[in-house]
Amino acid sequence: MFSLYDRFRNRARADVLPKQAQDTGQDRRIYVDLAHLQSLEASARQLQLLPRQKARSVLSGRHGSSLRGRGLNFEELREYWPSDDVRTIDWKVTARTGEPHVRVYTEERDRPALIVVDQRMSMFFGTRHAMKSVTAAEAAALAAFAILEQDDRVGGIVVTDTQLLRQRPQRNRRALTRFLTELALANQALNADAPVAEPTSLDQVLQAVANIARRDHLVLLISDFDVVGPGTERLLSGIARHNDVILVPVVDPSGETVPRSLVSAISDGDQQATLDTRSTGTQQAMDQFNRQRRQIIHDWHLRYGIPVAQLSSGEDTLPQLQRLLGLIPRSAQAGKD
Repeated sequence: MFSLYDRFRNRARADVLPKQAQDTGQDRRIYVDLAHLQSLEASARQLQLLPRQKARSVLSGRHGSSLRGRGLNFEELREYWPSDDVRTIDWKVTARTGEPHVRVYTEERDRPALIVVDQRMSMFFGTRHAMKSVTAAEAAALAAFAILEQDDRVGGIVVTDTQLLRQRPQRNRRALTRFLTELALANQALNADAPVAEPTSLDQVLQAVANIARRDHLVLLISDFDVVGPGTERLLSGIARHNDVILVPVVDPSGETVPRSLVSAISDGDQQATLDTRSTGTQQAMDQFNRQRRQIIHDWHLRYGIPVAQLSSGEDTLPQLQRLLGLIPRSAQAGKD
């Protein structure tokens, strides 16, 4: 017998999708639904993930954009015209024929994008404003709408503790709705009482990415990067070699600064324990764990030149993306906080 989740997922895969999703009325700091994700489309028009970035953008490198942009297709070889750029002259053909010839290229129609969004149980956590899973889902939806608005193909991988839901890049609204449906259902399935499962490792996720994004893709990895495997760095470097990769770590404010007087019950669904950060040993252990995770991501950034755009579940998602893309000054937003 199929679960309710399976019935909705199979319905989505069959392309029988509601034209207008219904608002479930749930607390959007804890869960997102399809209606909420679709409502972000208008806000997404403020964003752009094109190669030419503003100077304040985290995607703007020291010597230009960190994004390669669309590739070029060879169109024709023809005689040189006075209006042509001399840099397009093919000197070998020119020497062979005795007449100047140029190579003409056209820009590829689009650049496919793959959005990988983490919806594992490790993301079902938040101490201020929202769950990390909610922030990740909103960021994925905003990016997806922004990419489709650029007339690029967009697809995604929704990561859960039990499976990877793959959607190859396409340039149509139906495919995007299918991706957002999968994302909303995965988010809704998160539950503190869910059975304990072996979490999906980054190795599995990156292997799935490598199978889809073989070359010239924009790949957004939105995750807390919780389970780094033995092959993670090798897979990530290989993907980054042939694609534009952006790491989007989603953190909770407690991951940046551990509260010094927190006493709380924590559970994995089977066992329960008390977390008491008044203990010096507990504080040091949590601080070390958080530092190590940040250091791994920072090392990837330095070693492979991969941009890092960190998001916090402690505030709204849209203004954070606007700051990261240089659309609003960081100081201007800070003054509002």
